[in-house]
Amino acid sequence: MDNTSHHADARGALPRAPGFDNSLALLAEGYQFMSQRHAALGSDAFATRLMLRRVLCVRGEDAARMFYQPGRFTRRRAIPPNALALLQDVGSAQTMDGEAHRRRKAMLMSLLGPLERQRLVGLAAAQWRTQFARWPQLPEVSVHRAAEEVLCRAACQWAGIPLGADEVARRTAELSRMIDAAGAVGPRNWRALLVRSRTGHWARALIDAVRAGSAQPPFDSALNVIARHRDADGRLMNRKHAAVELINVLRPTVAVARFIAFGVLALHQNPQYRERIAQDDALAGMFVQEVRRYYPFFPAVGGRATHDFDWHGLRIAKGSWVLLDLYGTDHHPAIWGDPEVFRPERFERWESSGYDLIPQGGGDHHAGHRCAGEFATIDLVKSALRLFATEIDYAVPPQDLRVSLRRMPTLPASGMVIKDVRPSGPQAS
Repeated sequence: MDNTSHHADARGALPRAPGFDNSLALLAEGYQFMSQRHAALGSDAFATRLMLRRVLCVRGEDAARMFYQPGRFTRRRAIPPNALALLQDVGSAQTMDGEAHRRRKAMLMSLLGPLERQRLVGLAAAQWRTQFARWPQLPEVSVHRAAEEVLCRAACQWAGIPLGADEVARRTAELSRMIDAAGAVGPRNWRALLVRSRTGHWARALIDAVRAGSAQPPFDSALNVIARHRDADGRLMNRKHAAVELINVLRPTVAVARFIAFGVLALHQNPQYRERIAQDDALAGMFVQEVRRYYPFFPAVGGRATHDFDWHGLRIAKGSWVLLDLYGTDHHPAIWGDPEVFRPERFERWESSGYDLIPQGGGDHHAGHRCAGEFATIDLVKSALRLFATEIDYAVPPQDLRVSLRRMPTLPASGMVIKDVRPSGPQAS
């Protein structure tokens, strides 16, 4: 436990956030909702109500270790249904526990080994270079939108999914809308749910085609492996669940576009790193880790306790709803010292505990619910930023680069726009 925090007083009382229900405050404050209350209460754990339900909000390395203890929490009934449908959906590995989860997660992890990641990164790099060749003719480019298209094309090609030229924009837009609306309520969320339904029909048709033999993707491709996967009961995975997992490979890859946009923003605001990351692979890796730590991705993850247990004098009962503050942990002053300063060098001698840097979850990738695509995310962002630093020059026009912490998930307001793109280095000759 961080020595600057406490969870309960001498009588075992858990600090409570003011107000009967804080749902509106969460919507108004976004990423900072929990951090502000942790700071005000002087505790890394507090109780409140959200959507009229009691919830324990926690942050920090020790809280992450508690939360990601295998078998301690289930994701079922821990995320609002509308958000779950857009981020994971029923039947996904994230909603499973025990042996069923272990077998499904092992299948997903097998898709993202070092060689598989290398192939995905290579496909994305080829797409980036195709984009770079077009950009000098364009008045300006939104890095975020361009990254989404690059990653959608690369992910589908990598996964063994045929994608016609006229289909790229539609699939990119569908996956993008799901990501963008996951933290929203109201019309933006409802429209995304309709899109999610259409994408589900498309993914199920792909699974059906493989199983019927009318489509023959590469043997080790994601489409083929998922279509032919058998769950812990030995049965072929339910076709709807197979489609869910296929989308769960594609959508998170497209979501990496947000880290790429933030990374280009970081290069703009910290130009001293541009030449250095082009020449120093280790520094490029540290830069990417700092982008993942510093900029907001998804704010929190929820779980329901599967059994009673004690944590630092608190009795957490079976069924209790717990929210782990991902953004707050990545900005915890006791872990990061000067968390609001962008400083890649902090990772120079860093040895991860698995619970300190958690933008995509904590714990063990194989045994727990940590994102299976985290290493692919790091590789994709690192490759993209080095290409931006070595293969093109560009100007950054005046624009709104503010990053709202109220909107979840967030982006630079402008999407990070560049212009006057031209080749640099060997490509310029």
